[in-house]
Amino acid sequence: MKVVAFNGSARKDGNTAGLLRHVLDELETEGINTELVQFGGKQIQGCIACYKCFENKNKRCSVDKDMLNECIEKMLEADGIVLGSPTYFANVSTNIKSLIDRSGLVAKANNDMFARKVGAAVVAVRRAGAIHVFNSINHFYFISQMVVPGSSYWNIGQGLNPGDVERDDEGIKTMEDLGKNMAWVMKKLYS
Repeated sequence: MKVVAFNGSARKDGNTAGLLRHVLDELETEGINTELVQFGGKQIQGCIACYKCFENKNKRCSVDKDMLNECIEKMLEADGIVLGSPTYFANVSTNIKSLIDRSGLVAKANNDMFARKVGAAVVAVRRAGAIHVFNSINHFYFISQMVVPGSSYWNIGQGLNPGDVERDDEGIKTMEDLGKNMAWVMKKLYS
């Protein structure tokens, strides 16, 4: 089994990456292979609503100028998908939004190709707005017919400067519990 995680932060190794690593560490402890894809320094274009994905039905976006199709391939190969985003003006980062919009439309065009994969949201926040980010990511999972495990709290860690989330004990425990619960669900579904 494999989980791919996407760090949608502009900061390659900031708070979002730190939170994701806590989830991935628990998954690895449970014997699940993991991969972390970081978007820092990269830009994913938004959907242009060309609907070529519905014509081509080749599990790819027709806009091939960025890494989106590589991300889709990783999502298809994985049994679980974790999307991590910082909170930008009470919403997901632009790269996560582009990943959701474009991969989601490609998935719909190809018979809901992410259906029954396990998905989890991870959110870094300074103070407020994280619930909207959490909901936006989960809405992507739900419309994709994915399975979403819970945790001991909403999957949120608080911090402003890189490394601050490591002092959020409840946030770290939430990520660890999320990793354990995700592993449990995946083993039930795929074993």
